[in-house]
Amino acid sequence: MSRVESGRSLTRIAVVGAGSIGREHVRRIVGSSSCELASITDSTESTAALADDLGVTHYASLAELLANDRPDGVVIATPNQLHVEHATACIEAGLPILLEKPVADSAARAEQLLAVAEAAGAVVLTGHHRTHSPHVRVAVEAVRSGLLGQVVGVTGTALFCKPDDYFAQAWRREPGGGPILLNLIHEVHSLRMLCGEIVAVEAVTANQARGFAVEDTAAIILVFASGALGTFLLSDSAGSGRSWEQTSGENPHYASYPDEDCYHVAGTLGSLSVPTMRVSRIADPVARSWFEPMERSTLEVVPADPLALQLEHFGAVVRGEVEPLCTLRDGVMNVRIVEAIHESAATGRRIELGLVP
Repeated sequence: MSRVESGRSLTRIAVVGAGSIGREHVRRIVGSSSCELASITDSTESTAALADDLGVTHYASLAELLANDRPDGVVIATPNQLHVEHATACIEAGLPILLEKPVADSAARAEQLLAVAEAAGAVVLTGHHRTHSPHVRVAVEAVRSGLLGQVVGVTGTALFCKPDDYFAQAWRREPGGGPILLNLIHEVHSLRMLCGEIVAVEAVTANQARGFAVEDTAAIILVFASGALGTFLLSDSAGSGRSWEQTSGENPHYASYPDEDCYHVAGTLGSLSVPTMRVSRIADPVARSWFEPMERSTLEVVPADPLALQLEHFGAVVRGEVEPLCTLRDGVMNVRIVEAIHESAATGRRIELGLVP
């Protein structure tokens, strides 16, 4: 039975998968004023102890959860290869879901899940939490307002250094365990929000920094449907703080470099650096020239926890108050783009994506 707060029942959310991101979801639900934790599902003893500490039911499997309870919504934070299986089970049970990214471990399986979800009219929010970042939201609003004029290009970086012990697990040293598949999907979604749909990619990779079979560095060219172009430099072996986690300050687990940027969006009237939110704008749009000084300003951002904002949004989605800001179709497109980048790096070819109908 749901608890009642401020005259209304709290939305009961079950979390399936109690790894690092699953436990972050649990923390936000426990701290929410509109949602309550219904249960935690995971097969580990530590998860059972966590559920006991929090006074909620522990289930060893999703099948056990579905057989014994009907929460209002489910967060799926299990390993990537289980996302399609678990999401399908929840869709068949008629439960709204927040599905962690990537929505599937391949583009083909992501497309299969999309077909199942759309046939069922399922309610699915994809867990790209930067969708809810105040920095990203303000940047997107600025671009869409025309502040920068017509966007002509964007450059981005995700330059960071994973510690050596991160690679103690052998799969992280093999193809599929590198930053293209594990980290880049965040950046793809952010750049799509800022600049629109990505319709073609080209990429090259290198692995000389660590010497593993998997890439440690990638350089990527992006073509947007609008005609804008983009470049992105990615490395998990760089002595640099130009990554979202290190520049935005949204995740306190990382060292912070608030004077650095990781995105720069350029338009015909001005440019915006993110997350410092510094704007440079041509003072006289009629007499545009690099000989003329530009006006400088900084957009205001009120910091907030994107994961907490995502949870509140999911609660509203479950209650039927709003539509998902990040749809399953968005999640599928992000997987397609990342897979295309990997294919381009492997083949040396430009990969055309087109638009999802």
